[in-house]
Amino acid sequence: MTAVTNRPTRTAVPESIAALRQALNAALRGKPQVVDLVLAGLLARGHLLLEDKPGLGKTTLAKALAAAVGGRFARIQCTPDLLPGDITGFAVFNQKTREFDFQPGPVFADVLLADEINRTTPRTQSALLEAMAERQVTVDNTRHGLSESFFVIATQNPVEHHGTYPLPEAQLDRFAMKLCIGYPGKDDERAMLAAAVGVKNGGEPGTMQILMQMQLAGLQDQVAAIHVSPSVQSYLTDISAESRVHPNITLGISPRGLLIWQRVSQAWAFLQGRGFVTPDDARAVAEPVLGVRLGAETDVVTVIRELIQTVPVPIFDSH
Repeated sequence: MTAVTNRPTRTAVPESIAALRQALNAALRGKPQVVDLVLAGLLARGHLLLEDKPGLGKTTLAKALAAAVGGRFARIQCTPDLLPGDITGFAVFNQKTREFDFQPGPVFADVLLADEINRTTPRTQSALLEAMAERQVTVDNTRHGLSESFFVIATQNPVEHHGTYPLPEAQLDRFAMKLCIGYPGKDDERAMLAAAVGVKNGGEPGTMQILMQMQLAGLQDQVAAIHVSPSVQSYLTDISAESRVHPNITLGISPRGLLIWQRVSQAWAFLQGRGFVTPDDARAVAEPVLGVRLGAETDVVTVIRELIQTVPVPIFDSH
């Protein structure tokens, strides 16, 4: 049990975040935990990997998020014949100016859905590496900046499915979290059916814009400033060190992964209305954050839970 001393006063969750949470819960019914993790990834300036069955709301969620934050939505349907230029864009010779003009690809969006990312080749997968890590792409030795709020939601099929190319570790480590949506309950499915009556576009009610891009950037800056005490940072590094010597873990937590874990923990604390991170925040996001980057010989969720239980929870002081 976490002991807490000198804890600052709890602060209110911004109204804009509450409205954003409500809008996404309306788009993806019955999955409040998934919605909060998606918001944490967005506020932490991370990217999300969804591994789940078709038709569970991945595209609907991405579209609703893009509309709510006032961003441009783009979708890439990944196939074996997809080329890197189909993602980043390419240069076209202009007969009038006698120069090459750059035609931006779908990566120049605020919210990008890369559907079935592991059905395309490793060469094309790597085209997203620079974009996800540095929010820029390089085409013909020229760098092109992406949106400051550039956010990738990628989906993948289970690796045992036919025609898949497993994502390399370097690509996986660029994602903040891996999530599974799962099926909604019966009551939520009935509510979904009722909401779809009269909707012309196939049962996807529209989402109104809630945030301006500058507001989102401001919220992300607030998250980055959330206090993380030395005791919590020691807790994270202790778990990271343990992951590198655990007998059932083939690939431990990288320094990049540790930084992402801290940032997502800050976002989770922010969503709870606090200006500081507790060990419980780190534990709350451990499975989706570590599950995307740990290599394990057995079930990764079981290994993560075992790992978390191995390291003692520190006596927490928020200062």
